[in-house]
Amino acid sequence: MRLDGKVTLITGASEGIGAACAAEFARAGARLSLTARSEAGLRAAAPGTDALITPGDITREETRRAVVERTLERFGAIDILINNAGAGLYLPSWSAAMHEVRAMMELNFFALVGLTQLVVPHMRARRSGTVVNVSSIAGKVPLPWLTLYSASKFAVGAFTEGLRMELKRDGVRTLLVCPGYVRTRFQQHARGGPAPDAILSARRFTITAETCAAAIRRGVEREARTVVTPRTGWLFILAMRLFPAFVESRMAAINQTA
Repeated sequence: MRLDGKVTLITGASEGIGAACAAEFARAGARLSLTARSEAGLRAAAPGTDALITPGDITREETRRAVVERTLERFGAIDILINNAGAGLYLPSWSAAMHEVRAMMELNFFALVGLTQLVVPHMRARRSGTVVNVSSIAGKVPLPWLTLYSASKFAVGAFTEGLRMELKRDGVRTLLVCPGYVRTRFQQHARGGPAPDAILSARRFTITAETCAAAIRRGVEREARTVVTPRTGWLFILAMRLFPAFVESRMAAINQTA
């Protein structure tokens, strides 16, 4: 897919992977519609472009509807939807307060599904479009210090892959993105406080948000099904599939030192 002129709606676009995607897709000639809670962050993410900016909380249905309606009013179409907004939860699954769990699931999964439901009918009518859902390596391999976050990202993966099959005849594609550790403010925004020191010190193969955004852009262009970035993350996924007991024991050991 050529990105020049394609209308691209990005959530969580005020910083991190979302802001990097805004810059990356703008360089490729895409026309941007950006949303996040921070209006200042959105403006900083799209300097010198004709990007449409819609600040708001996408866990609210009225915000999601406003984003889609304003995008269609300005550009007349939505070619690419990048569901990027999300948050972590560094609390044990067996003790996390349910209001924290629900808040995370509202953002990581239900808002993503809700926005997709608003956009896909327009894509189906045009028999063209791509839905990009940003999951995580934690959506392929459960991370015991982020168990509930992993559960939300596994849900994103199942939704993305099922949606792909549902829309196969309609000309609408889906792309599942599974980043590893990305240098963003994810840890600072996570519910339950920052990551334990032992987890932070154990990180490997960290990439920048810009590297992740470039991988997403290439994935859309080549109409990929799944992007794992960095690519070495596939080895981690494969190890979990082939040697689950070994990987689980190593992950549990890391978690117990946290």
